[in-house]
Amino acid sequence: MRIVRYAVGGVRHYGELEAGDARITRFEGDPFTGLAPAGHVDEVGDVIILAPLERPRVFGFAYNYASHIDETDREVPEVPVCFMKPSTAVIGPEDSIVYPADGELIHFEGELVVVIGKEARHVKPSEAHEYILGYTCGNDVSDRIVQRKESAFGTLLIGKGQDTFAPLGPVIATELDPSALSLTTRVNGTVVQSASTADLLLAVPDIVSYLSRYLTLLPGDAIMTGTPSGVGPISPGDEVEVEIEGIGVLRNPVVAESA
Repeated sequence: MRIVRYAVGGVRHYGELEAGDARITRFEGDPFTGLAPAGHVDEVGDVIILAPLERPRVFGFAYNYASHIDETDREVPEVPVCFMKPSTAVIGPEDSIVYPADGELIHFEGELVVVIGKEARHVKPSEAHEYILGYTCGNDVSDRIVQRKESAFGTLLIGKGQDTFAPLGPVIATELDPSALSLTTRVNGTVVQSASTADLLLAVPDIVSYLSRYLTLLPGDAIMTGTPSGVGPISPGDEVEVEIEGIGVLRNPVVAESA
């Protein structure tokens, strides 16, 4: 199932995006407390596709592809490097990534995102799939100048967590094996990242297990699993696309922050 969150006539719904991506079978309820057919079908052209999660907690894993570690000239970390993005950083498909007025070097990072389906604590890797609702595309937008200054003192918030710095979507794919999915990022139609999730240093089950060892994961949490090599700058006027096999394309324009 490809679950989509959308608005029509000012009212928000969850639904299932049908094959062909032209129609949405509307549901009542939500994916975390239960979905039931609403007996209505919406045309995609008549709705606004929203971020698949409403203000989720967003966890991130840095340096989780060897190729990205190599391009940053760092060592493989001794422990997973984790951070969080505020829920207010989340935007949906076609929403604009806002380039900060004082920004100097803003990067894209295409990533597979895990969506937690039920409360999870002390989960074994072999059991992780029982707590995962599905997967979506993500873009871990980063202000490198701020990030480097923060990192020098052991923090990481503003460089990763500014408003619009966590695009998610377009759907949550619930029946997907995350172990070897192709991931492609394009800027203005040019491929800049091309990788497989098979290259994750810490695979999805291990990511869920690691986080749940130390904190309680909640329904609707989003976990960005890391980005492969090829990250680079974006500028106002650009369009960024993150495409993951079995999920779809997350597309966002970049606009300058208004005065």
